[in-house]
Amino acid sequence: MPGYELIGKQEKEEVEKIFKNGGVLFRLGFEKLRKNKFKVLEFEKKFANYMNSKYALAVTSGTAALRVALAALRLKPGDEVITQSFTFVATVEAIIEAKLKPVCCDIDNTLNLDPLSLKKKITKKTKAVILVHMLGVSGHIEKIKKICDKKNIPIIEDTAWGCGGYYGKKRLGTIGRMGTFSFDYAKSMTTGEGGMILFNKKSDWMKASAWHDHGHENNPKKPRWEDTRDRSGFNFRMTELQAAVGLAQLKKLKKVISIHRKNMKKIKKKLIKLNLEFRKVPEKNSETADALMFMVKNKNIAKKCRRELNKNGVQTKILPEASTWHFAKYWRHIPEIIKKTKIKKNYFKKSSFYLDRTISIPVNIKMKKKIPNLIFSSLSKVIKQND
Repeated sequence: MPGYELIGKQEKEEVEKIFKNGGVLFRLGFEKLRKNKFKVLEFEKKFANYMNSKYALAVTSGTAALRVALAALRLKPGDEVITQSFTFVATVEAIIEAKLKPVCCDIDNTLNLDPLSLKKKITKKTKAVILVHMLGVSGHIEKIKKICDKKNIPIIEDTAWGCGGYYGKKRLGTIGRMGTFSFDYAKSMTTGEGGMILFNKKSDWMKASAWHDHGHENNPKKPRWEDTRDRSGFNFRMTELQAAVGLAQLKKLKKVISIHRKNMKKIKKKLIKLNLEFRKVPEKNSETADALMFMVKNKNIAKKCRRELNKNGVQTKILPEASTWHFAKYWRHIPEIIKKTKIKKNYFKKSSFYLDRTISIPVNIKMKKKIPNLIFSSLSKVIKQND
């Protein structure tokens, strides 16, 4: 499942290099003291190259990446941003922190943004769409992009769970106007906390770079204390320590995804015998495979499956246990969601149809040989009892 499974001497060596070169932990300045070694800048460059993107900006978290990306669009307070009902709550939190109005769409059988629901939600107030690649699968990017391009609505790809995946020949996070990434401790690659934004437009990168650094434009003609600026910003700068770990983890990302896919195949090969309804994966999608998701008959059976899996030492991931943090239907603690959606019993009915009966199995890098059989026997027992 996450990059933390492979944290070791490479990460330690990258961190030690910082202290061998002056011990500067700040991403900017102190050139002589640090011997002109800049880990964050190096991480940004290598991540952009890996993703075949033009520009990258490292930040403190995946949530910060979304907030900074929205700042780069320079939207007006009250503008609407559409996203999907199945995502981590951070997606909506970033919209609200930007003084924008979140609008949540239903999902389809990819468990991602439903293009039909998106069409219905777009209004004159819609100024951006955040497309989330939940748990390694992209959803119908081409259809969504076609809808947005027709209306001249920019897409931000929330690639927190899709780092290293493809849609066709393009990396996830490089298809929309911007792509955001999370490097928290449970992601395919990790810096503990941390995030990244990829940009297709230099102007967006420049605006985001300034905003995440209190408005500093880093004008080469001015010393930092006299730097130019054209608007206020905030502080979401990544530290050199995070970037050092990120550089080591980036080298392992290809291996991580390769092992994920092999281990997912082993689990799926067993579960096919149970005639489960697996999550729909678009043909052009090359998933990161850190979670295998499938649906059973109803919510009660899903809960029974989880109990049986847990009893046998197998964990589930997000669904069904943490749906209240990942499904907008339950976000009654967020006034902006309640006010906008006027939550009713049948609201997000289509999303509920899928999510209430979905089980997500984490795919670990260091998966024990017995795990596929344990998953099969646990699920088989529950499903046979409820046929």
